[in-house]
Amino acid sequence: MTDETGARHRPVEVDFAAVFTAQPTAYLVMSPDLVIVEANPAYLELLGRTREELVGRYVFDAFPPAPESLDADGHNPLQLSFERARDTGVPDQLPLFRYEVTDLETGRSVPRAWSLISAPVPDEGGRTQLVLQRVEDVSDFLAERERVAEHRAEGTWARLDVLEADLFARSQELRAVLAAQEATARRLAATAQVVLQLADAETVEDVTDILAGAGLSAIGADGGAIALRDDDRGVVHVTMTPSLGTGAQRRFGTIDLDSRLPAAWTARTGETLVHETQAEAEAWSPEMREASEQSGQRSWITVPLTTGGRLIGSLLAGWRVDRAIPAAEVELVQAFAAQCAQALDRLQALTLERRSAERSRQLAEELQRSLLTEPVQPDHGQIAVRYLPATGTAQVGGDWYDAFHQADGSVDLVIGDVVGHDTGAAATMGQLRSLLRGIAVSGGPGPAAVLDTMDTAITQLGLATYATVGMGRLEWTSSGGTRLRWASAGHPPPVVLDAAGRLVVVPQAPGHLMLGVTPTSTRGETVLDLEDGATLLLYTDGLVERPGSDLDAGVAALCEVVTAAAALPLEELCDRVIDQLVDGRAADDVALVAVRLDRSSAGAPGRTPERYTEARATWRGGDPVPAPAEAGLEVELTSLRGLSGVRRQVREFLTSSLGPGSDEDVVDQAVLVIDELASNALRHGSRPAGLHLGDEGTRWVVRVTDSAPGRRPAPAGGRPAGQGGYGLYVVADLTSARGVHYGTDSKVVWAAFDKRPRSS
Repeated sequence: MTDETGARHRPVEVDFAAVFTAQPTAYLVMSPDLVIVEANPAYLELLGRTREELVGRYVFDAFPPAPESLDADGHNPLQLSFERARDTGVPDQLPLFRYEVTDLETGRSVPRAWSLISAPVPDEGGRTQLVLQRVEDVSDFLAERERVAEHRAEGTWARLDVLEADLFARSQELRAVLAAQEATARRLAATAQVVLQLADAETVEDVTDILAGAGLSAIGADGGAIALRDDDRGVVHVTMTPSLGTGAQRRFGTIDLDSRLPAAWTARTGETLVHETQAEAEAWSPEMREASEQSGQRSWITVPLTTGGRLIGSLLAGWRVDRAIPAAEVELVQAFAAQCAQALDRLQALTLERRSAERSRQLAEELQRSLLTEPVQPDHGQIAVRYLPATGTAQVGGDWYDAFHQADGSVDLVIGDVVGHDTGAAATMGQLRSLLRGIAVSGGPGPAAVLDTMDTAITQLGLATYATVGMGRLEWTSSGGTRLRWASAGHPPPVVLDAAGRLVVVPQAPGHLMLGVTPTSTRGETVLDLEDGATLLLYTDGLVERPGSDLDAGVAALCEVVTAAAALPLEELCDRVIDQLVDGRAADDVALVAVRLDRSSAGAPGRTPERYTEARATWRGGDPVPAPAEAGLEVELTSLRGLSGVRRQVREFLTSSLGPGSDEDVVDQAVLVIDELASNALRHGSRPAGLHLGDEGTRWVVRVTDSAPGRRPAPAGGRPAGQGGYGLYVVADLTSARGVHYGTDSKVVWAAFDKRPRSS
């Protein structure tokens, strides 16, 4: 069909399986190890076999070579041809090949002559995934040629000259047909590869990249574009292959949907447009003159992108020259467009799903954060909290923390995790949080009694939920100490450090069933006496659980991080724990409550501990960097989560360096210094980053390098210790020398520390 401009419209969908079946030329498809995968009917008829006799068999078991067909070295030329095509990625054509087949009428083997071509079918990485063989029986042609030779010998020259000319013309026609068939086979193979790639596309840009690569190869075009409708704005968004140029992308990246430009016309009407010359294109739309100038293309095929009866856009293929465009090419572009449309439809649905999930996640997070208020600050210490939502859109909701005063001045600490991850879980969390607060402050029952009453209330109120909750109460004793009373409903116990930074075991009290299972559950309490300087961490399982990893291993990693960072101010300790165990990508929600006890209130908010206010560290530029020692440890710093492995290597090196009877305090202090400098490089510097630890006899020297010379170490000053920034003072306390050197593209922060304990 044509319109007034001469443009042709050919809406056709191509079934390539039917094309393969209908091919009059015989084709055999094999795997790289030459096992038969498929054969078309023409091949089966030509060879006198059934599909069941061939598929799944090694090709030379199905067709054993005759001894006389082997070459002088005993090799099968046909097998060598298959292997050359497979290994080189280039089609391989054999000279005339003679092979016997069974005559279906007589049952006898008869010699036949074959023209054979082997072609590789590459995957997206360019490796051969299939071997395609085209088979042509030329026996009759050769017989005719031999008959001509006999007649020539008998002297029938005139007739033979005519016959020879006719045979030559037929041979040329045969060559042209074979060449066309080979081109079609290559494009079919490329199209199959494109289909595989489109299945993995995740963005419109991915689809365009496929079009620019394997797609253009499949359809034989010089450039292409994908145009998607935006009905809300009444425009078409066009994404082009790089071969069309940045000028065309800027000028025609967005066009009106009612434009006569082919991309918009076809996206609006669903008509296929074919313009074989620039003159035809300009006759269709004057704007095509500028389009051709910007893109360098003169002839075009524009086909609709349709899926599920919906017209979502158009696909364009362009060529740099005026050219005749056969119907087969239009059909190929239409087939390619059909595959692109399916991929784009899937991506649009996925985008809508992601947006909906993201809105749900944001709602759950906002609800959750609105309920997670700032904790109270006791007179006898400091409390810090953290909440980190999961990175997965369906994983937000359910975790909470709380800290509030009792009438007698004691402080209740709560950490909980509602089963589920959605807005419903976040809403239920809010109910449980309010319920627990109300029960806890009504008469001041102990933590175990609060949790038991919670179970009864959940049943009576019909909340139909499950949750793990840990609750602790800090009580200030008349003797100047602090007592922790702890009860658990299926929640792990807190991590507790004494004033020296050593782990304190929290025994499990009898009865710790999670909430919501039965209203008659009873729980016991664990009581611990804590000294000034002790640290508590209450956490949810998102901090320690990892897919495929044991929970005990996660808890052990947490304990290792906390003990290594015990000397840090509380806020910095929380940051260190989150950085090294989560590294910004939480698979589940993470809630954390940290407490540091200090009866003198030195750590209370708004006060700066005296030992931090003394300027005992100078981190200026230009300090000479000690040369690396020959005996040393070199480690690449890649992520905060990876620092646990770095700490193990450092500890092993330091312990080995000291030898038998090494001082654990010296090693612990050195690990703390190195961990502080390494984490600073990853948090405040840029990668690549690395660490060198050298042994200089009486001391160690650590050199930490990162790629951000413009980001200088900045010791905190004039603000509360709880707000962090005092890690460099800790380094100064524990080292004998330190400094920083700034280069053009990197900086080196270094510190030296003695192998003997430093006096406090």
